[in-house]
This record gives sequence, structure tokens and C-alpha cells, in this order.
Amino acid sequence: MTVAVQGPLVGRQAEFGRLRALLRDAAAGRPVVALVSGDAGVGKTRLVAELSAQARLDGFAVLTGRCAELADTVPYLPLADALREAAAGPLASGPLTDALAARPVLSRLLPDAPGGQPAGADTPGFAQQQLFGAVLGMLSDLAEASPVLLILEDLHWADRSTRDLVTFLSRVLHRERLAIVVTYRTDDLHRRHPLRPVLVELTRLPSVTTVALGPLSASAMAEHLTSLSGGVLDTEILDSVITRAEGNAYYAEELLAAASTCVGELPARLADLLLARTERLSPAAQQVLRVAAVTGRRVDDELARQASGLAAAEYDDAVREAVAHQLLVPDGERGYAFRHALLREAIYADLLPGERTRLHGRLAELLADERRLAEVRGTMAELARHSLASHDIPRAFGSSVAAGQEADRLAAPAEAHRHYDQALSLWDRVEDPEELSGGMTRGKLAFESAVSAAASGDIIRAVQILRRVIEFIGDGSAVPTLRCRAGERLAYFLLDLDEDEAAIAAAEAAVAALPEEPPTWQRARALGTHARALLTMKDEAPARAQAQSALAAARAASAPWVEADALVTLGQLSERDGRIEEAIDLFTRAHQQALRETVLDVELRAAFQLARVQLEWGDLDAASSTAHHGVQRAEEAGLDLAPYGYDLQYLHYLAHYSAGDWEHAQSLADGFVTRVASPAEARLSAMALFIDVARDRPAVAERQTWLRSFFAKDRFTEYIGRGLLAEHALWQGDQQTAAAEAEATVRAIEAYDRGFSPPVIRPAAVGLCALADLAWQARAAGDAARVEALVRSASDLVEVAREGAAFPARPKSVLGVDGRGWLARAEAEWHRAQGGNDPGYWQAVVDVFGPGFVYETARSRWRLAEALTAAGRRDEAQRELLLAAEAAERIGATPLRAALSDLARRARLADRPSPAAAGDGSRAGGAAARDPLAGLTERELEVLRLLATGQTNREIGAELFIAPKTASVHVSNILAKLGAGSRTEAAAIAHAQGVGLPARRSR
Repeated sequence: MTVAVQGPLVGRQAEFGRLRALLRDAAAGRPVVALVSGDAGVGKTRLVAELSAQARLDGFAVLTGRCAELADTVPYLPLADALREAAAGPLASGPLTDALAARPVLSRLLPDAPGGQPAGADTPGFAQQQLFGAVLGMLSDLAEASPVLLILEDLHWADRSTRDLVTFLSRVLHRERLAIVVTYRTDDLHRRHPLRPVLVELTRLPSVTTVALGPLSASAMAEHLTSLSGGVLDTEILDSVITRAEGNAYYAEELLAAASTCVGELPARLADLLLARTERLSPAAQQVLRVAAVTGRRVDDELARQASGLAAAEYDDAVREAVAHQLLVPDGERGYAFRHALLREAIYADLLPGERTRLHGRLAELLADERRLAEVRGTMAELARHSLASHDIPRAFGSSVAAGQEADRLAAPAEAHRHYDQALSLWDRVEDPEELSGGMTRGKLAFESAVSAAASGDIIRAVQILRRVIEFIGDGSAVPTLRCRAGERLAYFLLDLDEDEAAIAAAEAAVAALPEEPPTWQRARALGTHARALLTMKDEAPARAQAQSALAAARAASAPWVEADALVTLGQLSERDGRIEEAIDLFTRAHQQALRETVLDVELRAAFQLARVQLEWGDLDAASSTAHHGVQRAEEAGLDLAPYGYDLQYLHYLAHYSAGDWEHAQSLADGFVTRVASPAEARLSAMALFIDVARDRPAVAERQTWLRSFFAKDRFTEYIGRGLLAEHALWQGDQQTAAAEAEATVRAIEAYDRGFSPPVIRPAAVGLCALADLAWQARAAGDAARVEALVRSASDLVEVAREGAAFPARPKSVLGVDGRGWLARAEAEWHRAQGGNDPGYWQAVVDVFGPGFVYETARSRWRLAEALTAAGRRDEAQRELLLAAEAAERIGATPLRAALSDLARRARLADRPSPAAAGDGSRAGGAAARDPLAGLTERELEVLRLLATGQTNREIGAELFIAPKTASVHVSNILAKLGAGSRTEAAAIAHAQGVGLPARRSR
């Protein structure tokens, strides 16, 4: 991968804005000093470089100097650097030359000046006040010609004379048009650093402003790295780089540059930079850092002291030194943490192999203390890590199993899977592993690892492990129960990956692994999962028969939770037959039964199906309640990213979103991570786009960055994500992109379902809206061929929506409220694409969504108001527009609210309840003498705005809901009132008076 040298400035808009405001102060004669601070690599130089470029555009004279680590031996180095650079640039032949010529003391700082000598050669002999006065005079002279920006970088390396100069200038500046910006590293400012007291003194001055640069946010870092790479980055690489860099742009750039050649390793250049900071410490402090690096990012103080081999007093002094140099920072009451994780990586990688092994071994011995294992949570996991690193394989194996079991008890499935997986990798390297693991067989250990992986959201990994388990145990005759359970879980997870045929085969094998007699819950569960897998077939009879068998087997085995699972499947079959009330009853019974039996995965499945059908049929309160309870139960068990755990999260969110409770919905969406690393996270993030798009939030771009790479991996993410990005493009007035995204969504559904199903209706309707907009624009432009092509495309798309609604694969199924509402919208958009806009079509959409679906009703009222206006039914249009505007404003639907205001302006309607404006909109006579537009009415101003963009009378008429002939009359009146001889002259007058272009609107 190739990384560019520099991309656009990201994540620093607030800081850049503050610095630009300071430039404006300086230009107005209010001198300012800005202290820009941050860790090495966080972006100080990048920020001031952007500021320099902007300052030059604003007419500033810019001088830039840099300190260096040798600055203590070269006084005034940054000043000399600034003068040298300026003398070789555009300022050389201007005021700078005169200012330097008038002050020989400054010219002597330039090594190439006539009679000059290297900067600082005899500086100690200068009279400091003479030099300071010369600098002030030079800057004042320059500021008389143009405002001045003086940048001094890396002040932490400055000599005392330079620090004194900065202090002097900060105190004496009064009315000069001057801005001074200095940068320094916070991570280099140990407690006795000479710059510390200077900063304390400077920050007391009213002209001094501090600008601290913290770590970049993950979203800003993603934007930065994507820009540098010049293409879409692999999500795993991007996430790894951002996590390790911890907001430091330089670290991230180095890690990204090395990602393709040394995955997981620290680039040598970066490691050297980090290690250089440790070399100035005493041997004892370096020893403490080495022990701390082996301990981990967070360091237990007592553990590190014992492992270091240092006496208590010597250890305390060493830690104090490391903290003073900001390599370690206090972390809670028990210890310390590395200031940056990469510093720990660099120190750890620099250890000699034997040294590293011995330290891990010493830490393992200390962690094996029985009291610590009993009292300090997580000790077993640490013991496993250090035992493995010190090559104590038996203890590493046993403690890994124990750590996995502890993580299970703590509802931490991802950690449990990691520990179980590590134990599996060590199985063949220990003697008598079953005894060391407390009697756990290899197959059972692998099964627990798979189940934990699935619970953490990694379904793919779970399937991989289960397939190996089944291969390992062969026909299962020796362990039939394990063979049945492994096959049943494999089928269950394969369904989530849409591998339907493989799921059916796995479930069949699971059922066959155990005999009918004696009845067992394991076989009954396998029958239930087999029935669920058979739901993917067109013929529903096998699924129904197997679900009934599962029901009977569950009752025979006294396993009511398995009975509940079978009831869910029967409920789905009833729903497919159009018996909705029966389906709701079965889902409710299943949910209540699973709750009583506290078998969570069955409970979550039942809750999902019940909440889903409640949502689809408009019972939003019930859907929210059911889903909310299910989410709570999933989170308590650490199953929030497991199948049905994440499904219930987005159903809970969608219920509030649909009901117009957007503040609650927003709080839920904010919890859906942007930096997605798994299909479950991607699905939730895609769902968050519902409200992000409807509110036009910046999060749309952030989420899109991470979701794009999942579109090819996960069809559900692609369906939700692409469809909502199409809506986003529509609100932005980019109908071409909207149509393309909608078409891609439709084709993805077609490939996924091998035909069309109800989910295709929504993206088809969005695509039809884009096509209708484009067709209206083409008609206004008189492009008949374009209109014909667009109508043809719309005809194809409306047929897709109709076929999806008919659902040929499930002809008895019935559309819910959402499906019927979007189908009605598709028909209305199809009618609009053909050139009509009958209000009856939009009234049908409003009637379906009703008051329950607040946002969908509001935006349907917007279209209805538009159609009513075109039909001349203005009173009705006014009513619908006000209802829509009130709802949009209440829920914060910014793009919809803007569209309603635009419609109100064009149709001359009110967009909020208020008394009608008096008069005809003409401007007051007092302004007429000064304003050539003063004699125009509001409607004529609207026409003039469109005329100024070059629109024809026909296009103006279409935009303002008036006949072309009426538009022509308005244009004639405008020309007469302006005294303009042509449309071109009228447009020129409009532009001269600041009449801007009208905002693009989405029809």
C-alpha cells in the first residue's frame, strides 16, 4: 500500500478555527500569542502549516523558524531560521530587507549576509536588550506594510535566550498587527523542564491563548488514513492502526505504511523514535520500564516492584523519574500505565529474548499466589499470558481454561473464546490435558470456544471451530451427545450466515446422532433447529412437520424451553400463511415460556420474532417494550452481539424511530459503534443511518467509511446501508447517486433472495423518487429523449416493487404497515415520474402510515402538500404542510424541514402558524432610492432568482407551480421595473445586488 505524504487537515477544525480568529484579531491591530501544545506526532506542525497557508492567502507576511535539539548551544536558532527562510523567499526584496538593513544586529544572525557570520557565533556578547528591541522594531516595521505571522516551532528545545525573547514579545506587544504562534511537545515537558515556568508566566498574560491538541478521534483518524491511502482500506487493518495509534496521526501514518510488510510489528523508525525518550533515564528507571513493558499497558505497582529486583526506595525513585518524564502516568490507586501503548510495544520489542522470558517467568510466579488468584479478578488470565510467554506450557494451558471459565461467569464471551482458543492450541503440548483442565475433553473445550465466539458476534469463527469439532469426533458414536450439540449449533449459526443448504444438512446429521429413545432435550433441540433450517425452503410442509416433531420430542423430554423454540417456528409458518393474529399468539406463548425456563437463546429468538411482527403491524409501543426487555437480558449475559442480541437492539431503536421518539432513538444509535469490525457491529451501524440520514448528521460520512467494506461481505448490511445512503443522496439533491445506490440495493436483494421479496419495496421507492426528480428536470429542460429513458427505468423499478409486495415465494404472506406504506409511495413516485402528481396517490401513503409512523407520515404530507398545490387546492395544501412542518421540527428532521420551507417559499404558503403578512410583499419606499430591487414583489424576486440562473420560462413555471405564460408575464414586469433591456441584463443586476442562487431542492 502507498501512503501519500500529506492529506487534507482533518479532526482539527475547532483548533484551526480558533487560530484563524486570532489571525483576524492580529490583522485588526490586536497582537496575539498562541501556545500550541501536544504530544509528538499529534499534528502540531500540520496545523501550523495549514495556518501559514491560510495566513498567506489573507495577506500576512509569514516567518517560520524551528528549534532543534542542539538549540542550547545555538542561541536564537529559531529566530535565525525564520529570518534566513524569509530572506530567501518573497519577503527578501520588500520591507524585510529594509528592516534588517536598519538593524545590523539582526543581519548578523544571517550566515549569508555581507560581513555576516554563522548564527550565534558571538551571540553571548550581544546586548540582549539591544537585540530584543531590534526584533520588536523589525516586526513592527513589517506589520506596518502587512499583518505578520511569526511561527516558532518546538519551543521545548529552545535555548534560554529564545525563551526570554518570546516572553519579552508577549509582554510588550501593544497595537502591532502581529500574531506569534509557538508550538511545543507536552510529552517532553518533565517536571523540571525549563520551559514549564515560562509557560506558567505566559498563560497569565491577556494576549496569550493556549491551544492544546489532544488525540484525534477515531472517525477523524479513519478519514485521515483513508485520504492518505488513496483508496478504501481493509477494515481490519484500519481498525488495528487506529487502535494502536491512539489518536496520534504520525504514529498512525507509520503503522499504516508498514502494515503491508510487517503486520503486527512496530516500524523500526517509529520504534527508534519512541526508544530515544527512554535513553535519557537512569539505569534503574529503564529497568522499571522494562518490567512494566512485560507486565502490560497497565502496571500493578506492587507486582512491578517485586519483579524489578530493586529495593523499595530505589524503585520509588525510578518510578518517579519515569513519571516525571511522562513515560508512565498514574493509573488509579494500584499502579501506572504507559502514556502511549506504542511506547510499551517498543520497549518490549527491544528486550533480549532471555531477558523477556525471565521477566515473564518471574511475573508468573508472583501471579500464581493463591491469595492473589482468589482476590484479584483477571489474575488467571494474566497468569496464562505470562506462563505462555515464559514457556511454562502446562501452567499456561490450565490457567487458560480457568480464565475462559471465569470470563464465562462474568458474561465476557469474547475473552472466554480467546482463552479457550489458546488452551486448544496447547492441547497437544501437555501431558494429560483432561486432568489439567478439570476433566474437560478436547471436543467439549472446542465446543465451548465456538459457543463463546458466536456469543461475542464472531459467527464465522464459531462455524470454523464447530466444523473442526465434527471432523475430529467423526461419526460421533463415541460421543453422540456432543456430536448432536455441535451439529445443532453449527446449523443454527450457518443460518445466520445464509448458508441454508449446509444448515439443513448439519441439522439432519445432528438429529441422526441421537436415538429417539430415551427422549433427550438435545435431540429435541436438534429437531427444532432442523425445522428452523427447513423454513428456508419454498415448500413449508417439511418445516411444519419437523416443528411438530420437535414439539412432541420436547414434551417427552420435559424440555419446555425447546418446546418454546418449536412454537416460534410454528409462529413463523402461521405468519407466512397470512394468519397474523395466530402468529402473534404463538410468539407470545413461546416468549413467556422461554422466560419462565430462563433459556436465553430461545427467549431472545422469541422476543425478536414477537417484537418484529409488532413493529411491522404498527404496534410500536409493544414492539419497543418487547425489544427493550430482550436487549436488557442479552446485555446481562454478554450476548448483545450474538444472533438475536443485536437484532433486538435494532428493533428497539427502530420502534422509537418509527414512533417519532427520536431523542431516545438517537441515544440508542449513538451506542452503535462506528468503527465496525464484525458483521453484527456493521448491521447495527447501518441501522443507525436511519436517524443520521433523517437528521443530516456528520456521522453519515463516518459510518459510510467503515461500512463500505462490509457491503460485499454481509448482504443485510448492504441492504440497509446502501438503501439509506441512497436516501441521503436524495436529500442532498444528488439524484444520480441516489438512483445508483437504490439500484445496487435492489440487485443485492435479488441476488440474496433469488427473486424479489418485501424488503425490496423501500429501495425501489427511493429509486423511483430519484428517477421522478430527474424526469421532472428533463421535462423542464425540454429533453424528451431523456424523459422517455427515465420513465422506462421507472417502469421497470415499479414492477420490482410490485413483485416484491406480491412475494411470489410466499404468496399467502401479508404486508405489514411499513411494507404497504412504501408500496403506496412507490406507486405515487411512479405516477410522478410519468409527469402527473395526483394528490390521491399521496393521500393513500399518508393513510397507510397514519399517525403512528411519525416521520414517514410527515414526509408523505410534504409530497401531498406539493401535489395539492399543483392541483390548485391551496387550503388543503396549507394544512398538510403545517402538519408536516410541526412534526419535522419536533423530531429534528432537518432535511425534511428545509424541504418544507422551500415548498412554502415556492408555493407562497406558510411553513409555520402565524398571522398572514400584510401587503403584497413590496419593499418600503425609503429603500427604493438605493435598491433597484425595491419595487419587486416577493413573487417577482423568486422569479428573478431563477431567471438569474439561466432558467427558461417553462423551467421557472415548473419550479414555482405556475404556468409558463404566467412566468413570462412576471419576467416582463421584472424587466420593466429594473429598466433592463434583456434577461441577461436583469440577471446581471440581480447578481450585483447579491441575489444568490436558489437552493437545490429534491422533488
